[in-house]
Amino acid sequence: MNTLQRISYGAAFALMNFSWGMSRVLAQGFAGPIPSIPGTPGAADEGSIRNAILNALKFVLNFLALLAVIFIVVAGIRLIISQGEDEQKDKAKKTILYVIIGLLVILFARVIVGLFTDTIANAV
Repeated sequence: MNTLQRISYGAAFALMNFSWGMSRVLAQGFAGPIPSIPGTPGAADEGSIRNAILNALKFVLNFLALLAVIFIVVAGIRLIISQGEDEQKDKAKKTILYVIIGLLVILFARVIVGLFTDTIANAV
């Protein structure tokens, strides 16, 4: 196992641990008291659940964008340390291309979420 593979496996392991920890934090943050039935005294406002879902979606999309940037940096490092080997350079270039495509998908998802939330907010 070469150094690059060890670094890649270490980064993947760190990301898995981070995502597991974030899921626990998010579960604790969003799991509060059960909202009361609408129309009764002390009922939660209608937008609170929608806002919680929107915040979760925005967080996930921002986190994915951060991961994409990290993968571009890792691919750039792979490109630099490939030392002219064509196979390694091609792998790094393909990784960068796929991550850029992924970033575009994330951007469009963010735009679509924004459009739907504006449309729903204006309709209500």
